[in-house]
Amino acid sequence: MAGRLTALLDPSRILLHVQAAKRTVAIHEVARLLEGHPEVVNFQGFYQELLARERLDTTYLGNQVALPHARTEHVHSIVLAVGRSDGGILFENCNQTVRLLFVLGTPKSNPGDYLQVVSALCRLLKEASTREALMGAATAEDFIAVVRRFEEGTL
Repeated sequence: MAGRLTALLDPSRILLHVQAAKRTVAIHEVARLLEGHPEVVNFQGFYQELLARERLDTTYLGNQVALPHARTEHVHSIVLAVGRSDGGILFENCNQTVRLLFVLGTPKSNPGDYLQVVSALCRLLKEASTREALMGAATAEDFIAVVRRFEEGTL
């Protein structure tokens, strides 16, 4: 990992208006943003492992945020896609509503980087003001700018 979440974010992989209102459909909608990503060698394999992980236990983190993820051989390096829902996504496995969805794929061979990314996401999403800024971003570029300001300590 390059040390920053902004290094993983790409405007084409941020969906600010997730249409789905149910967990697995929404995860698919956001995960599809990673289809064709040069670091994803087998999208279907990655997606199936993502769903398998989700069936094990909820990836709901609290504060209307979820982190569906898979440590898999189907990605060469860490990949990240983001979805935001105005109406909310029902995570029925924990009876919670999610508005921010971070879909993460990491290679099995690099657990340290995986832990760094999860830690960075948790720090980013801990403060209500940061979550509100992410929810208020008008464009994918604005969303990334919020993350950048957080990383620079200016948010």
